[in-house]
Amino acid sequence: MLAGLSGSALEGVRILDLSRLLPGPFATMVLRDLGASVDKVEDPRGGDYIRNMPPQGPDGVNTVYSVLNRGKRSLVLDLKTEEGRGVFRSLIGHYDVLVESFRPGVLAKLGLGYESLRALNPKLIYCAITGYGQDGPDAHRAGHDLNYLARAGVLSFTGPVGGPPQVPGVQVADIGGGALYAVIGILAALSERTRSGEGRLVDISMCEGAATFAMFGFGGVSAQWKPPPGGDVLMGGIAPYRTYLTKDGGVVALASLEPKFWIAFCTAIGRTPELQAMAPGPHQPALMAELEGIFAAQTTDAWKTFAAANDCCIEVVPHADEVFEDPQHVARGLFEERAGVTHMRTPVAPMAPGPAPTQGADTDAILEEAGIDATARAALRTAGAIR
Repeated sequence: MLAGLSGSALEGVRILDLSRLLPGPFATMVLRDLGASVDKVEDPRGGDYIRNMPPQGPDGVNTVYSVLNRGKRSLVLDLKTEEGRGVFRSLIGHYDVLVESFRPGVLAKLGLGYESLRALNPKLIYCAITGYGQDGPDAHRAGHDLNYLARAGVLSFTGPVGGPPQVPGVQVADIGGGALYAVIGILAALSERTRSGEGRLVDISMCEGAATFAMFGFGGVSAQWKPPPGGDVLMGGIAPYRTYLTKDGGVVALASLEPKFWIAFCTAIGRTPELQAMAPGPHQPALMAELEGIFAAQTTDAWKTFAAANDCCIEVVPHADEVFEDPQHVARGLFEERAGVTHMRTPVAPMAPGPAPTQGADTDAILEEAGIDATARAALRTAGAIR
């Protein structure tokens, strides 16, 4: 792989992570890969419960948890106790960034909201990842990835034509709309802080973030172009931009959008290219049916050979376990095996060293760094505030 950002770009930046499950931990995974230190704050009633969900690796820990939390540390702290909240206040001055994913107002009710923490650490960057943002009539509404995609309008552009929108196979709102925008916001706030000396509240709405992924769709709506769900050019509404089944049940993704690629594809299969194929319309069903027959006449391997020989934006869809061995990914070092778990590199930096932490593995080390000595820690354990 060509030299990119090093794993020390954010060296010296300290992050306190109160989030769990996917969006927040994904964001802090990226920041950890970039060299920041990340300390997870987990409650004593299960902590980050993705740890114990299936699928589990050789160590009995969820494989996604192992990837999301590589190289982080874990502190068990009960914020429902006054003693635990006192410890948290003592900690916050030692960190640059706080990441949390509670519903709006949860930490404020504990006296640990943005304004309270800002008074203790004016340089603190407070990143809150929620479904619908910190304000608005539905700020407290419950939701998951699919709900955010629905409310954002993303599903309204998703096919098939005439049927209900399909559930995406990946977490667009959680990762794209939440985690990655959180990383962008945090990095921007860190940059701004070098000039102003002050922290910021980074308010991330996964719903709003997901909506930005439908830019082409909303662009069409604002131009009064309203095809049915799944009927637009980039949504499977034209034959040159669709998936097709092969003779042996495989799948091929054809994306010959530009005329030159459509002409190259048609020339390679021995048919006359017509540029009308690039536009939605009543002619599309017949053209789609023709291509369905063409793709179904050859095996997946035959189409893989075809894709390698013809530069026309066509790829065979691999099974998930085949992706690990893809020569392009191998050459770029996308995946790495660690303790029986396959880790994926983020595109911006090498993977952070070290395994994911067991719950509370670093409680003493983290508190000692904050000046809380062994006697005080023993008292806090007796009070049930730490573990």
